[in-house]
Amino acid sequence: MSANKRRDKLSKVEKKKLQKEEDEQRQREEEAARLLAEQEELQRQEEERKEQEEHQRLELKDRERREDELSELRHLLDEMQNAVARWKHEASAKTKWERYMRCDGTPDPSIPHEINGFISLWNEDTEVQIAPVLESCSLAQRLIEELEDLLSETPQSAGSSSDTHRHQETILSLQELIHSKHNQATEEILKWSRANMDIETGNTQTVVRDADVTLCLWANLNKNPRFKGYHFHEAGFGFELPKQLAVSDVAVRILHTRFDHLSCLSAGAHHISQGSIKTEESHPSTVEEGDGDKEQQGSTEESLDYTDEDSVRSETRKSFASVASEKEEKNGRHVKELEEQRWGEARRDSLQEETAIAGERDSYFPPEPPATLVETEVVDLHQYTPLGGVFYFDAFRIPPQSQLVNGWDVRELSDTGLQRFPYPVDESQLHSSTSRPLDEGGALVSPPVGVTVTLPNSAVFLEDPQVARWDPVACQWTRESIGNITYDASLKRISFQMDSFYPFTLLQDMHINMPFQSWELRPLGLNSAVLVVTAAVTEVHFTVKQGHHCMLSSATEYELPHVLGRWMSPSALQKAVRRAGLDVFASESSEKYVSIDAKEPSIAQAAYEQMALLSCAVAFSWSRWNSHCGREQLVVQACEHLEAGPVPEKAWSLYLLNAERTCRLRIREQSESFSTALDGGSEFHATLLHMLRDGMGAPGHGRVRDADPFFVDCVLQLLMATRVLSYC
Repeated sequence: MSANKRRDKLSKVEKKKLQKEEDEQRQREEEAARLLAEQEELQRQEEERKEQEEHQRLELKDRERREDELSELRHLLDEMQNAVARWKHEASAKTKWERYMRCDGTPDPSIPHEINGFISLWNEDTEVQIAPVLESCSLAQRLIEELEDLLSETPQSAGSSSDTHRHQETILSLQELIHSKHNQATEEILKWSRANMDIETGNTQTVVRDADVTLCLWANLNKNPRFKGYHFHEAGFGFELPKQLAVSDVAVRILHTRFDHLSCLSAGAHHISQGSIKTEESHPSTVEEGDGDKEQQGSTEESLDYTDEDSVRSETRKSFASVASEKEEKNGRHVKELEEQRWGEARRDSLQEETAIAGERDSYFPPEPPATLVETEVVDLHQYTPLGGVFYFDAFRIPPQSQLVNGWDVRELSDTGLQRFPYPVDESQLHSSTSRPLDEGGALVSPPVGVTVTLPNSAVFLEDPQVARWDPVACQWTRESIGNITYDASLKRISFQMDSFYPFTLLQDMHINMPFQSWELRPLGLNSAVLVVTAAVTEVHFTVKQGHHCMLSSATEYELPHVLGRWMSPSALQKAVRRAGLDVFASESSEKYVSIDAKEPSIAQAAYEQMALLSCAVAFSWSRWNSHCGREQLVVQACEHLEAGPVPEKAWSLYLLNAERTCRLRIREQSESFSTALDGGSEFHATLLHMLRDGMGAPGHGRVRDADPFFVDCVLQLLMATRVLSYC
């Protein structure tokens, strides 16, 4: 018993001893940790003090040379801009002299008396054969594009406003005249429809094409009530007609122009130049039958307008559609009487079928369209771009045909010009005994017309194309009254229906390629570089060389022979790439449609200028940290690169730019978090140019010094157009 008590006492003593030893050990460890922490804190404070002193030293050094670096940068940019301005002036003078020496009759569109004389003579020209007409239209289109280029490259100033307005008026006059000549040539072909009738179909089918236009024309001579439609296989276009048109004296035209003369009339369109063409809401004007108006009617009847957009082109011109409508009412009564008889016969045989068609039509065409377009139906031309040109889908009355009488070819003469066939036909124009399908409200129903087109090979559609038709009253593209859209991606063919005949176009989202996934600007040698933009859908390569030339050298798997591998000026390249559907160029309104971390424009502009100056010897690339540094700062990867081929991954360094200075960062692209800590041995510089030149060898300095100013300007324009620092 006592032995057990002694063992218990010993264990208690041992426990107290062990506890005391543990407490002492813990105190010693805590003291050591405290001393170590104090030592580390002192060391940290010492390092911070040294870093602060070094930072102050670098800032002081930067302030001392800041003005000199900024002055040198301004001097280099001024030299480049002055050299480019002189070159452009000399190139313009050379072009004018070469045009003068050619003596081929081609006018200079910038000289008023030359272009006005050309327009006047061409307007009076009575040539209506399709081949020479298309040749003249092609020349006029080249003059339009020359004026558009002149407007886009001419800076706006008080002294140039009158020239700008004159050039815009010239463009509109040439566009009107082109459309007028197309109509005159169409009328001439239709006058000989019976003579050119196809024996197999009993109708006339004509296809004429050149580099700018494809004209498909069909004249209904057979009037077969079972006729459904026709496909122009060589052009890839087709149409479908309801029975009420299949028994009428109607001609159908699909005129495809690779250019777009309608979008510039839209109130929401991009400006033709930096100075916009102001448009006001226009309404069809009525022409009174007065002596003073007959002369104007004579000039407009021969060039029936496609739409009412010419009321926007010029406030002084009467609406062609209104003139044609009045002439139809005065001179077409005898034609209507014959058609009413045919309509009645055809309707009695096909009432049941058309009622079914009308029921189907009501499922996607409202019986009474609203007076104003729904906002979502109107095409925003800052968000969507027409691709492949414009398709003019028209119905015309067949002109009087010639008849052989006693060996004489006799033709009824008409001064009405090409007359549009009204569809849907107003109920008042039909015979009272004619049966027509009605909707639930008792309103007259006309079945839709169908159209099929193969996508133009001049453009790439990166998604299924959308369709829009031209609204002649509001002068804008709209998706209203278009239904049953089907797209065959394997055949690149789209089909749809409309409630009437309208010009239409195919649309693509302008920003489908944004934001970019990555980009890289890499030197290829002296005065040679490549800008690679890996966009959201495609990857494009722009190659730049000496002499203010650049080209689209590669575009992911797309064959565009009219664009790929062709040297152009930067502005021409941008226009060609946009028309080809590979748009990677940002506009002023792009930020509204693309989610990006926008950068301060002045800081980004300064970065583009310095990147262009260094592009002969330094490679630049995107950085994921650019989106982490805020609006007022930029982060890019850069390194000297004088050899051909890709840049080694380890060669890149990160640089931080803001309005005050530039520095090299300690972090790398693969770092876990963002930090603005300076890399060891780095200094502050006022410009990226001097920052990178500091670590550059003699060969690199030589390349930068010997860089051609036209090459530098070309790189600069591409960087400013793509805005890679904001859209990646």
